[in-house]
Amino acid sequence: MPRYTVHVRGEWLAVPCLSSTNTIEWLGKEAVRRYMKNKPDNGGFASVEEVKFYIRRCKGLGLLDLDDTVGDALEDNEFVEVVIEGDIMSPDFIPSQPEGVHLYSKYREPEQLTPEAEAKVKQSREVIERIVKEQTVVYGITTGFGKFARTVIPNSNLRELQVNLVRSHSAGVGKPLTPERTRMLLALRINVLAKGYSGISLETLEQVIEVFNASCLPYIPEKGTVGASGDLAPLSHLALGLIGEGKMWSPKSGWADAKYVLEAHGLKPITLKPKEGLALINGTQMITSLGCEAVERAGAIARQADIIAALTLEVLKGTTRAFDTDIHAVRPHRGQAEVAFRFRSLLDSDHHPSEIAESHRFCDRVQDAYTMRCCPQVHGIVNDTIAFVKDIITTEINSATDNPMVFAEREETISGGNFHGEYPAKALDYLAIGVHELAAISERRIERLCNPSLSELPAFLVTEGGLNSGFMIAHCTAAALVSENKALCHPSSVDSLSTSAATEDHVSMGGWAARKALRVIEHVEQVLAIELLAACQGIEFLRPLRTTTPLEKVYDLVRSVVRPWIKDRFMAPDIEAAHRLLVEQKVWEVAKPYIEKYRREHIPESRPISPTAFSLGSLKMSADDCHDHRHQNDL
Repeated sequence: MPRYTVHVRGEWLAVPCLSSTNTIEWLGKEAVRRYMKNKPDNGGFASVEEVKFYIRRCKGLGLLDLDDTVGDALEDNEFVEVVIEGDIMSPDFIPSQPEGVHLYSKYREPEQLTPEAEAKVKQSREVIERIVKEQTVVYGITTGFGKFARTVIPNSNLRELQVNLVRSHSAGVGKPLTPERTRMLLALRINVLAKGYSGISLETLEQVIEVFNASCLPYIPEKGTVGASGDLAPLSHLALGLIGEGKMWSPKSGWADAKYVLEAHGLKPITLKPKEGLALINGTQMITSLGCEAVERAGAIARQADIIAALTLEVLKGTTRAFDTDIHAVRPHRGQAEVAFRFRSLLDSDHHPSEIAESHRFCDRVQDAYTMRCCPQVHGIVNDTIAFVKDIITTEINSATDNPMVFAEREETISGGNFHGEYPAKALDYLAIGVHELAAISERRIERLCNPSLSELPAFLVTEGGLNSGFMIAHCTAAALVSENKALCHPSSVDSLSTSAATEDHVSMGGWAARKALRVIEHVEQVLAIELLAACQGIEFLRPLRTTTPLEKVYDLVRSVVRPWIKDRFMAPDIEAAHRLLVEQKVWEVAKPYIEKYRREHIPESRPISPTAFSLGSLKMSADDCHDHRHQNDL
């Protein structure tokens, strides 16, 4: 018999359906009838027939036709909402993120523990069970938490202790993390628990893995962690969903009550045993999950920033002399050498003839502005910063961060401070400061492109200036984003506020470090998107001259989504389209084959230092020094 989970004015109701030929209207009326039955005043209605409503899916918010049959319109156990006419949307209804659903609809190979991990988890759990049996006083297992560490809890209340911990610590505020970020958070927590130092039972850990495999993702507010004693509030919200309380998201349900989402996937809420609530919530996984995304996005935009800057240099008729290998050999920072190499690979006039470069070969300029000739030095330190931060974050995601730690081989638990978030907090503050510089220098290049006294191009890159404003306000947007970043780059980890009655008297504020690093990186992406559009628009005024082959490919990519700017039009969609190209790394994908071909032909033994993908369980940093040889570009 099909069954549907229906949301009516803040309540979730399970409605069985005897026949698939029943209409959507019937389903709505049946849900309203059950809602009225549960209310002393019938919910304020005299009868079901007087209630006017419409119905929409919870997943994607699509409206349903009341005349359609449930068999045609709905899948078994689908989640829908009845909206009473005249009501505002139910206050606790949270729309799903339909744009992210495709990430979960693909088949995913189920994750499972290795035999070695299973053995370690079992051994550490045996230590916990012996402590409980012998009624030994151990923090968080037979005692309260924080200031209550000296309060011994009777064995009969140990399960309640863990549930109370999760409920009371679920005190976060703000918007929920997106499903993809929550899934990363859950993956990292599973990785910690699987190391066998947390004392969780194998049965409970396997339940958590089943929830992960089904992409049942708890509601986790983004604010509330101070980043010491771990990310207690976010991880408690994670655990709250696992025990069937609070809200949860899945591709099948959208947002709904956790118990219904678990049930829809054939899963049961976790019943916490002694120590298990604490095992689920102690650690830096909120900071590091967002930190992983920040590092990956930073690496992607840093690579593409070199390509965009090279295109701008062509439009502004700059020289490549500043990228000569000998210059960078005498200041051999790896990032600087790699950026200079990328510029040569894109602009080398011997390898990629450029009509634009040829047009000003004999000009009387001696050298370019810093924003062009100092790109290796400025972009280079960004690359090295990302590599440094990646090392710390990769170590962090592969670390045991629980407390107390369970050492089965010693048959004891030890209280320590591995949950403290200072490492990732400091690293992510540093990342924000470093990556911001890509936007700071990009905004100055946008100014040069828009300013006719500096560019030798029409003012604001548009014909009929005055009638048309062109890129005037796009540059203002870039300036506004750079200014915001300057405030966001103030490090959060220099702050500490004593919490938990001075038990947690030094904290990292790493949650804010991670969130603002992501915001800084998004702003950097948007500023570079504007520069990319401006540089491509500058090319229009240099036609019929052509730039190098790889940069023409970049130009063609941009023109596949944004047409040339002939007269003023709605610009925001163009910026968003260019931003999307950068987020999806399309600019890098177009240019990379040319960069790597140049590398094979000119530096056969070298490899780029750009960050590689994260790997749980091992550190895969491969960053060899660049072995440059003398190459002179006489542009």
